[in-house]
Amino acid sequence: MKVAIVYDRINKIGGAERILVNLHAIWPDAPFYTSVYEANRARWASGYTVVSSFLQNIPFARTHHELLPWAMPIVFENFSFDAFDMVISVTSAEAKSIITKPETLHLCYCLTPTRYLWSGVKEYTISSSVFSYFVSWCLRIGLSYFQKLDIRASFRPDVFIAISSLVKKRIELYYHKKVLSVIYPPIDDIFFQKPLLPLLKNGYFLIVSRLVGYKRIDIVIEACNRLGRKLMVIGDGREKENLRKIAGGTIEFIDTYLTDAALVSYYQGCSAFLFAGIEDFGLVAAEAQAVGKPVIAYSKSGVAEIVLDGKTGIVFHEQSVQSLMGAIRLFDTMNFSSTTCRDNAKKFRSSIFRKKFLSTVEDVYNTHMKKTRGGDAP
Repeated sequence: MKVAIVYDRINKIGGAERILVNLHAIWPDAPFYTSVYEANRARWASGYTVVSSFLQNIPFARTHHELLPWAMPIVFENFSFDAFDMVISVTSAEAKSIITKPETLHLCYCLTPTRYLWSGVKEYTISSSVFSYFVSWCLRIGLSYFQKLDIRASFRPDVFIAISSLVKKRIELYYHKKVLSVIYPPIDDIFFQKPLLPLLKNGYFLIVSRLVGYKRIDIVIEACNRLGRKLMVIGDGREKENLRKIAGGTIEFIDTYLTDAALVSYYQGCSAFLFAGIEDFGLVAAEAQAVGKPVIAYSKSGVAEIVLDGKTGIVFHEQSVQSLMGAIRLFDTMNFSSTTCRDNAKKFRSSIFRKKFLSTVEDVYNTHMKKTRGGDAP
């Protein structure tokens, strides 16, 4: 198969980017197509073949794509994939808008249906600055139109695969599309290689995340403020300054780039990983478990699919400061096994992801070939 991989924008590093690194390991010759590419902010793509769109020549588009929701579908529709047997779109937004010829299989590995149009509308229409006010105003005015464009784009993939059961439900709810399967994202082997350390009850709590509204890091900060507990916040994003303003003296921020080795050391030193947002999956929480750390997470989040409640962490049932505080107090009375936490995370190993993803793709491709060409795949 001649394969191409499409992603919304290559300008950062996070959980989704780990997926792309693993897909590149499966198909090392596959080029990456994207709206914009920022090499300095996406070092993981160094040495990859990256094809960016005409937006690459518009400086503000590389970091403020929120200003161009009307243009993004057009961006991806203008790429040509006629030379490829299969295209894999990895997307939480517009990359699924690509157009392929009938004999080219388009498989969408969906991170979530476009968040700012569906599950995250409320968070994206709340403004906290002049810039976000303008964006939220445009979104409120054009929401129905953009939703129609997104539904139209959802008919472009031949097959949907979801990253979690939560995302599967969203695809079925918003797009009314059948999901072939759920394949959880991968954890890099480095998170399993360090020896397990005894669990610390009086250490710091940890959160690793982009600092954006829907992650609800404000709830985590406020809970730790009230309890006087140490919290390490690792990440960067447009809510950074607002979060710094509400943080008390026990809260520390790290917004510089960290290698995986450095990140592992922060996981090792924490008492538990905290998360209060409704996450699509929560790869960082899986990484914490791989290092042997328990996770405290909101029950309606995709993170809850990772946690064995009472065994590898605690799930709390209201997205509020009080509910998280109650979970932290409960955590203080319980004992967890670092070995159990790591064992629970082994199903997310990168080797398992690659094997399952490749096997699924080959099965789907063979079926597609029989339908479109009346024969077996080469």
